[in-house]
Amino acid sequence: MILEEKTLSSEKIYNGKIINLRIDTVELPDHKYQKREIVEHPGAVAVLAITKENEIIMVKQYRKTVEETLWEVPAGKLEIGEDPKKCAMRELKEETGYSCKKIELINTFYTSPGFSDEKMYLYLAKDLVEGDPNPDEDEYVEIHKVKVEDALDMLQNGTIKDAKTIIAILMSKQLI
Repeated sequence: MILEEKTLSSEKIYNGKIINLRIDTVELPDHKYQKREIVEHPGAVAVLAITKENEIIMVKQYRKTVEETLWEVPAGKLEIGEDPKKCAMRELKEETGYSCKKIELINTFYTSPGFSDEKMYLYLAKDLVEGDPNPDEDEYVEIHKVKVEDALDMLQNGTIKDAKTIIAILMSKQLI
């Protein structure tokens, strides 16, 4: 049995700079009807940037949504029509100042498919070249180098709480 929901109607509720919100009326497999609130997001990238010394380039950034400063890998929203690989290189450079000679897609995943269509592209960046960061005017970040072993400890003790960063660090064990 294939469990699908058939969209009967869709209503745009909000169009914003980062997200849009719509409400879909769907028919469930048992022929009942339900409303689905869906956040539309253009997608995003995250970058697992690893130095030759097996350090992960990370940022600490205050996130208003959770009222906390979080440890994260560099990341950012895709612009409409933007190539994810180019976005990953741009975000790495803007947030940390680093550029890379090698970058490859290592995974894609949905961040919260229960309510959002955001797709995250996770890249591995190596052969890093240090430079000056150029963050967005509303972006305030601290840049840190964290040894892979220390990052794994930070996962264990709950210091790192950001899902994309957790995925990136767990994948780093297989990539280095």
